[in-house]
Amino acid sequence: MSKVLGIIGAGKVGTAIGRLATDSGWQVLFYDVAPVDQVAGATLAEGSSDATFVSLPELLNAADIVLLAVPFGAASHADLSALSGKVVLDPTNHWPYVDGPMPELDAWPDSTSALLAAHNPKMRLVKSLNHFSYHDFTSDARSGDVSPRRAMAVASDDADARTIVSEFVDDIGFDPVPVPFDRAKLLEPEGPVFGHWLDASGMREALLLS
Repeated sequence: MSKVLGIIGAGKVGTAIGRLATDSGWQVLFYDVAPVDQVAGATLAEGSSDATFVSLPELLNAADIVLLAVPFGAASHADLSALSGKVVLDPTNHWPYVDGPMPELDAWPDSTSALLAAHNPKMRLVKSLNHFSYHDFTSDARSGDVSPRRAMAVASDDADARTIVSEFVDDIGFDPVPVPFDRAKLLEPEGPVFGHWLDASGMREALLLS
């Protein structure tokens, strides 16, 4: 694996994760619909100075992992067909004050990630990073030789995609905990791990994995 992270969206979450990724040796590519000079300036201010802004086709061609760092409402209404076959990392949550009314969720029994996956089942979708705040990425990242280390759930039924994202999670400073995709809803707001500092054993216990 060439360790290229493609980030769609250069907001607070994207730049926080991009900074950790560049610090841990990943090449980071950004794509954003906003003008490049505007988002590039914001990203530089956040410290992701090694990131490169590219077109969406360039990002998709090069990236080992594509990170959807956009609001859930935007992701759920986007054309996701270009992501077929890609390892797609979904850190989104449904926030009504950001996303507005979403009637499709009213009777939806599963995770928001499952809804994205239903829009394009050919994506190799992995739910992770969403149960942290963007501040936590900066404050809680630790190298692998430091204990205790904060755990991060990595939810997918695609074993290879889950392994790729788990290696990324480890690189950026957290203990990855592999999770079946049917546990992804437990990672969302009001779930048992959202916003809580847990080590790997505590994460497995909270998600009923042990």
